[in-house]
Amino acid sequence: MTMRSMFMVLALGFAAVIPGLAQAPAPGGATLEQALIAKSKAAGEAQVRKDLSFLKSTLTDDFVQVRSEGKMHDRKDFIDDAEDGSVTEFSLYKPRVLMIDENAAMVTYDCIIKMTEGDAPNLAPRYQRISDLWVKQGEQWRLKFQQATASRPVD
Repeated sequence: MTMRSMFMVLALGFAAVIPGLAQAPAPGGATLEQALIAKSKAAGEAQVRKDLSFLKSTLTDDFVQVRSEGKMHDRKDFIDDAEDGSVTEFSLYKPRVLMIDENAAMVTYDCIIKMTEGDAPNLAPRYQRISDLWVKQGEQWRLKFQQATASRPVD
């Protein structure tokens, strides 16, 4: 086999393997994308259930959230809001995953949410687009950043 032929075989082999990396099965048989979508869903549902232990183990220590009102909130704010029961409804739909690299991924989804927001007892916009940044720490995927944008009809 010539050097050129070996190069072609290697190039075709890499081309066949690389697209499959993002689709590699995660533990339990789900793809990594499916597992990350499930984690985003579980984080929203944990807020509704006031499952503080789940949230504490899921959020990174330096977690930051930008809510639909445009203000930044830290990990403590996020957990305190869950404990207070500010989120009473959460339904994720139309998820998409963007793999950034082998240790980071963005899960973006539309969401129906019912929660109080701000200092006054105002309700947050019911329909939102949320982006979650997941990072791999050791063997665990943890939520590092979340941004919520109110969905509205285009003017």
